[in-house]
Amino acid sequence: MTKHLISIADLKKLEIEWLLKKAQNLKKNPKKYHKALYEKVLMTFFQMPSLRTEVSFDVAMFKMGGEIVDYHSETSPWAAGKESVEDVGKVISRYVDAVMVRMHDHEELKKLAKNAKIPVINGLTSYEHPCQVLSDLQTIKENFKRLNVKSFKDLKLTYFGDARNNVTHSLILACAIMGMNISIACPNKKEYMPNPEIIRLALKLAKKYHTKSHKFKVELTNEPERAIKGADIVYTDSWMSYRIPKEEKPRRVKDLFKFQVDKNLMKHAKHTAIFMHDLPALRGQEVSKDVIDGKQSVVFDQAENRMHMEKAILLWFLKNK
Repeated sequence: MTKHLISIADLKKLEIEWLLKKAQNLKKNPKKYHKALYEKVLMTFFQMPSLRTEVSFDVAMFKMGGEIVDYHSETSPWAAGKESVEDVGKVISRYVDAVMVRMHDHEELKKLAKNAKIPVINGLTSYEHPCQVLSDLQTIKENFKRLNVKSFKDLKLTYFGDARNNVTHSLILACAIMGMNISIACPNKKEYMPNPEIIRLALKLAKKYHTKSHKFKVELTNEPERAIKGADIVYTDSWMSYRIPKEEKPRRVKDLFKFQVDKNLMKHAKHTAIFMHDLPALRGQEVSKDVIDGKQSVVFDQAENRMHMEKAILLWFLKNK
């Protein structure tokens, strides 16, 4: 069993399939699990603002009979540089059953995990966002019938905008493991392109999990209409994530406006295509109002599924599956 969830790549394909099945069962039969985590305690640590991550993890624990200790960086000696992350990992391992951490530095999170004797769950770093993307896979699977497919291998996901971020990185890895092709449309500048290490890892994972008869494809382009052609899932994210200074906004909006997902762009996807966004969204920037609030949008199903998937993740770590 996986000890920590730091990256999507920490999970095997069969483990992801188990999580998807369990999350759907939890969604359909929540009362069956209302005491599943009785007397279990999850610590949640937040260095950055949160709505979906904080509330969904809290509710997930409460609805399964567990308890939450919320801990924010403004009260933490760790965040103030007065205590080492190594000591934090060792101390909290004596108190709680698992910890979910939302912080900037991915390497710091890995240090915490190395020194913790309890499961460490990545609630978001600047490099990856595995819980979000596992929930996205659940949402996509729920829409197989609408998309006229039976498997992730039959799908193409297209991502638009700033692709050098946590969500895009986790999406690329998840697509590689599950066999879903991905096309990324972004400006031809390093600051907007996925980290090359992620691409290399994705290709390695695809080779591990899929035969030569199924060729996983990851495409990078700065041509939106080319990227969206034949897309089953159209995905975008904020142009101004937490790591971006406010003074950068005018330049970034100018660079990225070509990649806004609007009604005209959606016409080039399959007519059955769904639109996804992990939220928060700014209508009129990365996506137009008529798309995110339109019939093809499943963004609020995505948001809800955070809770169901996180229940499955917590059960995986705290209930011996």
